[in-house]
Amino acid sequence: MSIDPSVVEQIRSASRTMVRELGFMRTTLAGTDYSPSAVHALLELGSCGALTAVQLVQFLGLEKSSVSRMLARLVQAGEVGQGSGDDDARTKQLYLTEQGKRTVEAIHAYGQRQVTTALSPLNRRQQQAIARGLEVYAKALTACRPGAAGPVGSLIHVSPGYRPGLIGRVAEMHAGFYSRHSGFGQFFESQVATGVAEFTGRLGNSRNGVWVAEQGSRIVGSVAIDAEDLGGNEAHLRWFILEEGCRGSGVGRRLLNEAMAFCTEQGFSAVQLWTFKGLDAARRLYESFGFELTHEEQGSQWGSAVMEQQFTLRL
Repeated sequence: MSIDPSVVEQIRSASRTMVRELGFMRTTLAGTDYSPSAVHALLELGSCGALTAVQLVQFLGLEKSSVSRMLARLVQAGEVGQGSGDDDARTKQLYLTEQGKRTVEAIHAYGQRQVTTALSPLNRRQQQAIARGLEVYAKALTACRPGAAGPVGSLIHVSPGYRPGLIGRVAEMHAGFYSRHSGFGQFFESQVATGVAEFTGRLGNSRNGVWVAEQGSRIVGSVAIDAEDLGGNEAHLRWFILEEGCRGSGVGRRLLNEAMAFCTEQGFSAVQLWTFKGLDAARRLYESFGFELTHEEQGSQWGSAVMEQQFTLRL
């Protein structure tokens, strides 16, 4: 498709202005003492919960040596910690320390002030036009990056509601992950499939919700909020799972963002979730949303002995 040259120049000119006004020409960014690349590394870790150095290289589009040096400085500064991965102890997972979380909160506050100040003089239609245009353009830029998976349509999208194949895919993803991690087998898979099937029959209740991550037409992640399972105006966060190749991409945080926004909108007093000890990357993601470990005990109801954990978020 041909592109009007004047449109190209208009976008390039606007992009140069944005780079200058947002502070990317300076040696530090967002009111911190860190470089733009370091700030973006902290934001990616805050978004994803945990990443490997290789994943950060892919996200940031920088050379491995540059990312390694930058990460070493962030670790030394106390912003970033390192731990073993869930599936491979040889793989170092990078995550924000408590200090790093505070730094990211300050970066977000700085950015929100910038955007709010810029948008305040505009009407709602203009504000929405900017948001939609920037989102589409950002996706287009990502899609044409060298080595990108494909066109915009192949990117992962998160959306609410049931769609054909959901029950089977959620059961399949759970069975695959927990057979490797915890040794669960047929009984566990059957329980997941039965539970999801029963729950989807209750989606007519507006306080129940399910969100699905899709890559093209393939379901690669899910999360559900069950308003009827616990009672007492407490929501049960259930069936949060991602296909292995999508972990560390930020999709999990996007799913949880949708679910938590829904819980706030519905006025639940708390959100409960149950998981297993040892899933450290997932735990850091839960804790970044404010969940706290409230109970744990040894259990074998799924066919293999594991330490079951309950996390609670008070709203």
